[in-house]
This record gives sequence, structure tokens and C-alpha cells, in this order.
Amino acid sequence: MDNAPQKTKSFDEFLRENRITVNRSLNVVLWFCIFTGPAIALGVAAEVFKNVDYDICIQISVIVAILAFGHYLMLKKWPDSVVTSITALLAFNMLLAHMTYGRVAVYLTWFLVPLLSLLFCDTRIYIFAVISNYCLMLLSTWMVAPYFSSMRSDYGTALAYFLNAIGGYTIETIIMTVAGLALGRLATTYFRDTMIQQEDLVQHESQMTEQLDILDSMAEIYDKVNLIDFYKMTERPLRGDNADDKLHEKSLDFAVYDHTYMTRQIIGDIVEDQAQAFINFTNITTVQDRLGNKKIISGEFINKYSGWFRAQYIVAERGDDGRPMIVVFTIQSIEAEKRREEHLIRIAMTDELTRLYNRRCYEEDILVYHEKEIEDDFSVFSIDVNGLKAANDTKGHAAGDELIKACSECLLKAVASRGKVYRTGGDEFIAIVHTDDSKALLTDMKNEAASWHGKYQNVLTIAVGYAAHKDHPELSVEDLEKVADRMMYRDKAEYYKAAGIDRRKQ
Repeated sequence: MDNAPQKTKSFDEFLRENRITVNRSLNVVLWFCIFTGPAIALGVAAEVFKNVDYDICIQISVIVAILAFGHYLMLKKWPDSVVTSITALLAFNMLLAHMTYGRVAVYLTWFLVPLLSLLFCDTRIYIFAVISNYCLMLLSTWMVAPYFSSMRSDYGTALAYFLNAIGGYTIETIIMTVAGLALGRLATTYFRDTMIQQEDLVQHESQMTEQLDILDSMAEIYDKVNLIDFYKMTERPLRGDNADDKLHEKSLDFAVYDHTYMTRQIIGDIVEDQAQAFINFTNITTVQDRLGNKKIISGEFINKYSGWFRAQYIVAERGDDGRPMIVVFTIQSIEAEKRREEHLIRIAMTDELTRLYNRRCYEEDILVYHEKEIEDDFSVFSIDVNGLKAANDTKGHAAGDELIKACSECLLKAVASRGKVYRTGGDEFIAIVHTDDSKALLTDMKNEAASWHGKYQNVLTIAVGYAAHKDHPELSVEDLEKVADRMMYRDKAEYYKAAGIDRRKQ
């Protein structure tokens, strides 16, 4: 269903359509005026019009028929023409002039034509009607002056009768002209203002339709949508459990509640450590101030049952002072988005071969110790696989990869929940551990490696070094790593020396 508002008419379009309507109506009246002749003839027969001849009645009907037909033809070709309008008014004036010439008494009827011209709401047409009306009134009165002056003893000459009659007509014409101009201006102003108001209403309706279309689109995107109207102080769901219930519109009373009905139903489902943050974010009494010049404010929270969601307040309309007056509150599940995000982070922070944390993760983890003190039981272990190059050269990279994976598994078993293990290079590993006995953990690492047997390799040996914060309290994490590296390289050198292996070939 198309709810788009119709285009509003301009004032000029209104005048044009009005001319067409009035022209058609005047043409109908002209056709009815054909019966003026027969009506006068009845008056003659009844001796009401004692000074009128029957031939005048015929002339009037014929003349009116010709004028009505001529105006009809103009109406068909130029229905909105000012000339067509003027022709209709001139036809009525000619009818009155001929009636006067036929000695049918016409007085106030003369002023009917200018009044009819006011229907066009056009000052030009009105002025023409007044002037043409007065001229024909003047001419027809002059033509019958000799006859009427001879019938009355109080006028000595035709001129005296003419001046007396036309004097009254002139005064009435002046009064009518002034009054007509005032009425015409009043009517024109009224219609113009009405058209402007209509245009404003259509524009407002268009804006509201656009906003509703946006809201409808939003309702398809979000899980819950609540329309908050600060003009009427109401809230109404557009999407959600009660979206189809029009009676569900509720009043907002800040004296009673500082949250909408919708958010009051959600607060209990928020995880405990985020509940207060959600309460602060959804406080409806502060939403207008917090939005300010912003289009949108949002926050992310966790629902105990459905997971992560994003809550937003979106400005749909502002008042004249710029204050948000119609606001849309939306809730959208972002659980899948968060899972994708966590997956990408995990990929970015994880070594592909061993699934251990990588150097990037290690560097980010130790940044925290730039801002806080290192714990007393903190230790850094540096680990390296012995004989990896020889395994790659003699048995292939599958054997080398097997040793790297084996080392990671052994380190994870030894460290367990006491810390994190990172693969920082080809055969290089680092472990951050919280332990009071670093030497014992080093032994555990080597024992796990010594007990391992694989498909390509039966032996796994590792070189291990460590640096405990309690032994070097003055050193940073980076410096502890260097100490652990030096110890690891000494251990590796001792291994190769004891095995009688030239390390330069490894």
C-alpha cells in the first residue's frame, strides 16, 4: 500500500482550477437565463410590466442563447482562460443592459455581476466587471432616460432623469467597489494562507512518512524497537513481543519511573557485572541531554540468556530548539558478531601450528606490566628445541613439526594453569608463570620432554632458562626475558657439548 502524501497545489494552480469551476457554473446559469424572456413575457401578460413589449422578451432569450453558446465554445477550448471568465461576466451585463433598454426595471440586479466576479479571487477580473458593469449601466440608463422622464412630471428633461438615476448608481458602485476589493483581498489572503498551510502539512506528512519508512526498515533489522515520544511523553513498541498491540502505548512519567517499560523488562536479564552500566545507559530522564547534538548513542551489554547485544538511542526528530523529541530505542543481538570478533582475535593471537599463543599476544600481555608492579611469584621461561635443524635435514619438515608440537604439549602439561605458553619463533617458546619454585618447574618441563616418543622422532630434548622476579626485583619483564634467554643458551650449549655435537652444524 502506497502511503506517500499527494503533492500539494500551488496558489496559481488553485486559481486556475477555480476559474475552470466558476466558468462552468456561470455557463450553466447563462443557459438558465434563456428563460428570462418567457418569465418577462408572463409578467407582460399579467400586466406587471406595462411598458414592455413581447418582442423584447424574444430578443432577450435569443441574445442570451447566443451568448451562452459562445461562452460554451470558449469554455471547451480555453476553460481556464481569464478571457473566458470576462466573457461570461460581460454576457450577464449585456443581459441586464438589454432588459433596461426594454424598459424592464433593473436596480440592485446590476450589482450582482461584480459580486459574481469575486468568485474568481482575481482583482483584475473584478475591476473589469465593475468598469464594464458601470459603462453598460450608464449607456442603458441614457438610452431609456427620454422615455422615463416623459412618464414623470418631476423631471423636466431626460438629462435631469439620467443624472438623478446615474448619481445613485455611481454612489452605490463606489461603495460596492471598495467593499468588493476588501472582500476580494480577504478571500485571496485566506485561500493563499490555506494553501501555504496545506503545503506545510503535506511537507510535514512527507517527513513523517519518510521517518515511518525508516522506522519500518529499522524494525526489520533490530530485535526490539521502541518509539519514545517526548512531545506526548509516551513509548510504543514497533518491534518485539508487543509490537502489534496498539494498546501497549504507555505514558512516560519521570516522577514514577526513570526507565521505559521496555528497559524495565530487560534489566533483570543483564549479567551482574554490567547491570549498573545498563541502568545508567537506559536512564530515560537523561537521554535527551546525553544525545545533545549527537545522532546516536550506543552501548554493548550481555544478556544472561541470549548473549551480547547492542542498545542504541537514535534521534528521529528534534524540536525547534534542537532538543531530541522523538527518539528510537533499539536492541540488536551481536552475539554472532562477537563470536566472529573473538575468533579473529584468537586467530591473530594464536600460532597456527601449535595453537599456542604467539609473539604478538606475548607482547600485548606484558604491556600490562608497564603500568603495574610485577608480582612476587612472577617468572619468565625461555625454551628452545634441541636438534630441530638436524631433524628437518634428515627426516624432513614433518619430523621437525612433530618436535615443535611435542614441545608445546609438554610445556602446556608442565605449566598447566599456572601461566601461559607462547611460541615466539621457529623452535623458540616463552612461558609466563606464577610459581614459587621456578627450578622445580624447569625440571618438570624437561621430564615431560624426556618421556615423549613420537612417530618420526623418539627423543625430544629442550633447552630451558628462567628468570624469577624475586631473584631480580630490579628488572623489567623485558630484562627478565633476556636473563632467561642467556640461561637457556647456556643450557643448550651444555647439551651439545655433552652430546659431542658441533653446534655450528645444528
